[in-house]
Amino acid sequence: MKILRHLITAILLLACMLPMRGQTREVLENRLLDAVQNYDNRQYARAEALLRSILAKDAENDAAWYYLGLTEAFLGREESAIADLEKAVALDPDNYWYGDRLALMYRSAGKTEKVIATYENLLERHPDKTEAYFDLLYLYVGTQQYDKALAALDRIEAESGPGEKIVTTRYEILRRRGEDDKAIAALEAFNSRYSSAEVSSVIGDYYLGEYKDSTALAAYEEALALEPAYTPALLGKSEVYRIRRNYPGFFSTLQEFLRGEDTPAAAKAQYLQNLARFIDGGTLRNHLSDFDALYELGLAQHPADSAMLTTVGGYFTSSGRREKGKEIFRRGARLYPDSKGQQLNYLQLLYISQEWEALRDRSDTLLQRFPDETVFYELNNAARFSLKDYAGIIRNGEDRIRRNPADTTVTIPAYAMIGDMYHSLGEEKKSFKAYEKVLKLNPDYVPVLNNYAYYLSTAGKKLGKAYTMSKKTITAEPDNPTYLDTFGWILHLQGKDLEAKAMFKHAMLYGGKDSAVILDHYAEVLYALKEYDLAKVYWDLAVARNDGELKNLEKKIKHRLDAVGK
Repeated sequence: MKILRHLITAILLLACMLPMRGQTREVLENRLLDAVQNYDNRQYARAEALLRSILAKDAENDAAWYYLGLTEAFLGREESAIADLEKAVALDPDNYWYGDRLALMYRSAGKTEKVIATYENLLERHPDKTEAYFDLLYLYVGTQQYDKALAALDRIEAESGPGEKIVTTRYEILRRRGEDDKAIAALEAFNSRYSSAEVSSVIGDYYLGEYKDSTALAAYEEALALEPAYTPALLGKSEVYRIRRNYPGFFSTLQEFLRGEDTPAAAKAQYLQNLARFIDGGTLRNHLSDFDALYELGLAQHPADSAMLTTVGGYFTSSGRREKGKEIFRRGARLYPDSKGQQLNYLQLLYISQEWEALRDRSDTLLQRFPDETVFYELNNAARFSLKDYAGIIRNGEDRIRRNPADTTVTIPAYAMIGDMYHSLGEEKKSFKAYEKVLKLNPDYVPVLNNYAYYLSTAGKKLGKAYTMSKKTITAEPDNPTYLDTFGWILHLQGKDLEAKAMFKHAMLYGGKDSAVILDHYAEVLYALKEYDLAKVYWDLAVARNDGELKNLEKKIKHRLDAVGK
């Protein structure tokens, strides 16, 4: 390519030098050669300076304008580059390379109409440049100028003769014009003269879309007779069998597809992934062993392919064979120790399986290799939280802060987590100190505003400060049941039970009924308002929802209701 570029440069120079005389012409010729040399060596600033000095003395030098346009393009000055190339074309409209490069710049700038006009002008002057017809063809299709697209295709076919790509492109254009009969006729006419697996398969797709499955199957069989492993035909044939509920044929054909040596593993994995997504539950249950065999075959054919490992592991996991899925994900993690995706597949399955110690240990190892990978950090914290290792979560947060002290997207959630964990450890002062650090960085960080306010209220401290913080949270998220609960509870502690009731009623509409704590708080407010029967209703709901979070809940309720004779 570099040799070709130099040859083109030499031709341009010979063709484009103006008829100057004596020393001036020789100086400018040498300067232009130097400019082109600098351009080729990517010394764009130097090339630009030389080219501008040439144009200052010879404004009609089309080669200098051309190379100035190329130079400015590499310097990122798109509009200036276009203007320079337009001048070169205006000075020498018969130069094909000038026009071709200008068309490329127009395309880069998204000026499709100008791209088309430039190519059309070039082809009027250079009708033998068949490659320009290909560019125009796709531009015409993209702008829905189908008549011109077909004319361009006719020209290409006249130059190069009939071919699969030409006839299938004609088919697509005719279908876009709504001329389906002409489209399929073009394919069938081609196929009557030439044998083509690609064209036969497209014919099969057409008839399959027309619900003519017998005709479609015949076309796919014709394609496979020519190329037994032709992927589009195999997949089309399998779809015919699926529609007919001929499952032995369906699975047999897909096995042929998966055994195809020329089909990339990624393509097979993508098909299996889509298949898993769209299998209905009844079909999967009725043919589970056959589906299993497909996915096992895919993995057997490509046992170390990352996409196949992910697909097959996901299939077995989602279809209830979690242990088998986990083993496949473990294999992927072992084969690709530096792949975050493969490691994450395995970690997520450990999380789903609630294997907290294994998740902690594996994510600990990964954090040594990927210390700033947020998802590994979060999964490690999830494992430690379930193991009640709150001190370990604090260490994680402190490490994140130490590694990224100026990044508030890291430090704010880390301080917030540290505050929560200190509270879980019963170290209230350290908890509140961490929360204060968050609010110093972002006074409106609602998760901390809510937790800080709630913990102050449960401790019976600084209810005014708690009220102010909690008020911010429901202003920011007025339908968040957790925030409504905190604010309602603070109002209750301040003796504002009617206002608190309104908060809890609103919380009930947005998920509050799913929380035993919120239901219990609402019942306490109703009890304070002497609405004992309604309070009992919500306490009953709280008991039903309580998973051990509220200790001695039933004993407390009995004591409350006994006190008022209920």
